[in-house]
Amino acid sequence: MSGASGTDEHLTWRQLWVETSEAVGDANAARWICQEAGGLDGFEWATSLDEPVTERTVARVDAMVARRRSGEPLQYVLGSWAFRTVELMVDPRVLIPRPETELLAELAIEAARAVTPRRVVVDLGTGSGAIALACAAELSIEGTLVWGTDVSGEALDVARANAAGLGRAAANVRFSHGSWFDALPPELRGSVDVIVSNPPYIAEGDPEVAPDVLRWEPHGALFSGPDGLDDMRLIVSQALDWLRPGGVLLVEFGYRQAPVVLDLLASSGYREFGIRQDFTGRDRIAYARR
Repeated sequence: MSGASGTDEHLTWRQLWVETSEAVGDANAARWICQEAGGLDGFEWATSLDEPVTERTVARVDAMVARRRSGEPLQYVLGSWAFRTVELMVDPRVLIPRPETELLAELAIEAARAVTPRRVVVDLGTGSGAIALACAAELSIEGTLVWGTDVSGEALDVARANAAGLGRAAANVRFSHGSWFDALPPELRGSVDVIVSNPPYIAEGDPEVAPDVLRWEPHGALFSGPDGLDDMRLIVSQALDWLRPGGVLLVEFGYRQAPVVLDLLASSGYREFGIRQDFTGRDRIAYARR
């Protein structure tokens, strides 16, 4: 794209936006790239469209455009993505937060909010910390304890960085390294109010996985055995030991897996359970109560 030394008097943000839109084929993505490159929020962006752009900014936009055109997901190119009320740093060490997982977080927050005066929430496989930090941000600090676990140390590095960015609201969040329940302190056994998880649930070799997901996102957070449910079986069966009586389990799964997940919940001995649909009307979240 165009540029000149210092400040290019002939290239404005509006023009750069147009050029970037043509390069990536998406006006919204182009705007986000330009805003990120210029450090402009929504109001600043609207009032700066006819201001000149510096050469350094053009170079940064060019680099981001090249990454996007190579197929790298926009969220990784930008380096951050919104999840409910939280802005998260994201990169290939963690999954990209998705709308269906926002619904999972909403259900976890609702379940935790119904517990008074104190509540313990566990986010298994926290990744970027999205669910754990959304719970921390939207539940009262007083009386709330949130645990986020992950077997990936790199993912926990991202989660801790995101917690630091959240500030005081993250004071009640604890992160722990380990495989599922092995990461939790033994004293939590039998006392957790809400266990929530977006575990790996894609079957190995699933042909429906998008090429950019397969290329860029961490496979350990995506795939779980021949039918995609190896980790789900472990979580559902072991959660009963960690939930208090009346405690709630919430798990996300693949849209074709509902019958198997329901059978698993029934055979594990949960008192009540069911399925919630995502924003597209597909079966996506299982809930169960001890």
